[in-house]
Amino acid sequence: MSNVPLVRRAIAGATFAQTSTSIDVPSMNPEGDHWAPAALERAGSTLKALHRMAKRPPVHIIFEDVGYTVNASEGERTILHNVSGEFRSGELTCILGPSGAGKSTLLNILAGYTLSGVNGRITVNGQARDMRVFKKLSSYIMQDDILQPRLTVNESLKIAAELKLGSELGKAEKALVVEEILQTLGLWDHRDTMSQSLSGGQSKRLSIALELVNNPPIIFLDEPTTGLDIVSVRQLVVLLRLLSRQGRTIICTIHQPSASLFSLFDRVYVLSRGLCCYQGAAPLLVPYLAEVGHVCPKTHNPADFVLETLVGNVDTAAQMSELCQNGKLCRNVNKMTRDGRKPELRSYESIQRIFTEHVAKEQLQKMNFPTSFTTQFLILVKRMFLQMSRNSLSLWIQLLHHVIGALLTGGIFFLIGNDGNQPIANFKFCISCVVFFMYTYLMIPILLFPTELRMLRREYFNCWYSLKAYYAALTLSTIPLLIILGTLFIVICYTMSGQIFEFERFVLFTITGLLTGICSEGFGLLIGSTFNVTNGSIVGPATVSPLLALCCYGLGFGSHIETFMKFLMSLSYLRYSLNGFCLALYQMRPALNCDTDFCLYADSKILLRDLGMIDHTYSTQMICLLVFTIVHRFFAYFALKYSLREEFTSKFMTYVSKFLKHR
Repeated sequence: MSNVPLVRRAIAGATFAQTSTSIDVPSMNPEGDHWAPAALERAGSTLKALHRMAKRPPVHIIFEDVGYTVNASEGERTILHNVSGEFRSGELTCILGPSGAGKSTLLNILAGYTLSGVNGRITVNGQARDMRVFKKLSSYIMQDDILQPRLTVNESLKIAAELKLGSELGKAEKALVVEEILQTLGLWDHRDTMSQSLSGGQSKRLSIALELVNNPPIIFLDEPTTGLDIVSVRQLVVLLRLLSRQGRTIICTIHQPSASLFSLFDRVYVLSRGLCCYQGAAPLLVPYLAEVGHVCPKTHNPADFVLETLVGNVDTAAQMSELCQNGKLCRNVNKMTRDGRKPELRSYESIQRIFTEHVAKEQLQKMNFPTSFTTQFLILVKRMFLQMSRNSLSLWIQLLHHVIGALLTGGIFFLIGNDGNQPIANFKFCISCVVFFMYTYLMIPILLFPTELRMLRREYFNCWYSLKAYYAALTLSTIPLLIILGTLFIVICYTMSGQIFEFERFVLFTITGLLTGICSEGFGLLIGSTFNVTNGSIVGPATVSPLLALCCYGLGFGSHIETFMKFLMSLSYLRYSLNGFCLALYQMRPALNCDTDFCLYADSKILLRDLGMIDHTYSTQMICLLVFTIVHRFFAYFALKYSLREEFTSKFMTYVSKFLKHR
C-alpha cells in the first residue's frame, strides 16, 4: 500500500478551484515565510472532504447599537457605547484598539460568551441570533492555548471528531477529515507529538484545528498572536486568511500588528474607549485618518499610527466615532482576483436561504450536541483514563503518599487495636484515618481542577459535549484509583495497628474510608469549581477544620452531649465517617485484651457510650455519608455550571470585593 497519506491520494491533482461560496482570493505576499508557500500550495484543495461531508452555511454578522455595562466595585461602568458593525463571510477581520478599549468584550458578546449586561441587536444573515443554533455554527478560540495534556496531536483531533461530528460521518470519513486538517494546518509531521511538547505556533494551530473539525462557518479568536515570535505570527495570520477564503467568517482581536501583517486583513474594526472609530478595508484606514487631520507618514505602520493617535488625543476617538457613525458606516474597497476578474459572490438572498434551511433542519433535530449523552460519556471516560495512565509521575506520587501515610499511621498506633489499656489511642487511630481520607481527596481537586476548568470552558462553550456527560465521566474516572489506593492504605495501617481481623469488620472499615474519600472529593470539586487554586487552598482547610472539630466533640461524655451540639455535629459529614470507623471496630465485639486487674473499656459498649455512639448503627452512618456525598456532588455540579459563565465569575468577584470593602 502506498505511503502517501490518504488525504493526498483523495485530493491529488486538485486545482485552485472556487469554494462553495465562490469567494475571491486576493494576492498575498508570503515572501520570507517558509511555511506559507506550502499552505498556499494546499489551499486549492484545502478541506474539500470536510466541506463535502460537514456542510455549513456561510454566515454574516450584523450588530447594531451594542452596549455593555458591568457592575464594578465603584458602581456601574460602561465598556461599550452602542457600537455597530458588520462582519461578512469570506473575510478576515481584526478588531484593533488600545488596551482597555473593549476588544475582548466585543468579541465575547459576538461569540455569545457574554450575555448579561448587553443591549443592542445582533443578527445572523438577517435573522435574530438564535444562540442554540449559533453556537453550533461558531467556534471561539480563547487567548490561552489550553490543550488537553498527555494526548498526541492525532489523538486530540480524533477525539474532537468523535465528539463534534457524531453520527454525521462514518469512522473512515472522520479519519479522512482529521488527516485533511493535519495536512492543511501543517501538523502532519507532528501528529504523534504530545500536545504539551508543541511550540507556541504549533499549539495555536492545533487549537484552530480542533475547532475546524466540524467545519464552523464563523471563528472567533481572542489575541491569537500573543506569545508567538514574528515568524509564527505571520504563519498564523496567513493560515487564517487562507481559511477565510473558503467562505468562513474569521474575527480576531489583535494588539499591535506589524505593517506586513496589517495588510493581510480584509477588514479592520478599530475600538477606543468603547467607541467604534473605524470600520472598513485595511488600505482605506490611512485616507480615513487623513480626513480627521492625522496624516500617517509613508514609512509608518498604519496600525501603530492609529493606536498612537487614539491614545495621545482624547478627543480623536469621539471625532473618528462620529465620522463613521460609531460603526454604522463601512469603508469598502472593490477587490480583484489575481487574474483581474471581479469576485463572484453568492447573492445575500441565496446565503440567507441556505442559512434558513440549515436553521430549520437544526431546529427539527432538536439536538443541542452532535452526539448522545452515552456516546459523550464513553469518549470522555476513555480520554480521562488514557490521560491518567500516562501521568506516571502523578500516579507514583499518589502511590508513595498512600504507602508512606499508611506506614506512619500504622507505626504510630502499632499493635494497639486489641489492647484494652489503650482504647482512646485506638480512637485517635480512627481520627487519623478520617483526617487522611479527608485531606487527601479534598485537596486533589482543589489544586488540580481549576486548571482542568480552563480547558473545560473552551470545549463546553464550543459545544463539544454536555456538562452532565463530562461531570459523570469525571466522577467515574477518579473512583477506580481511589478504591485501589484507599484500600492499599487501609490494608497496611489496619494490619500494622493490630486491629481485630474479622473479614466483615475489615470490609466495613474499608467501605467507610472509601466513602469518606469520595465524599471529600465531591466537597473539593465544589471548592475547586468556585475558587482558583490560591483561594481554594485557603477556603478548603478553613472550611473542613470546624467540621473536623465537631466530629471529635463529646470524647468522654458522649451520652451527655448538648442537644444544640448534637445538631451541629449532624452537619459534619466527618462525624458520620468517624462513627463508621468506630462502629466497624467496636460494635458487637468481644472483650478487648487486658493485662491488668481492671480495664474500664475492655467492654466496647462502655467505650461507644462515652463516645456518644452507643445508639448508632453502622448502616445509618453510611446512609448519611452517602447523602452528604450526593449533596456535595450536586452542589459541585451547579457550581461548575455557573462558573463556566464569564458573567458569573465577574459578578462573584464583584460581590466579594464589595463585601470586603464594607467590612
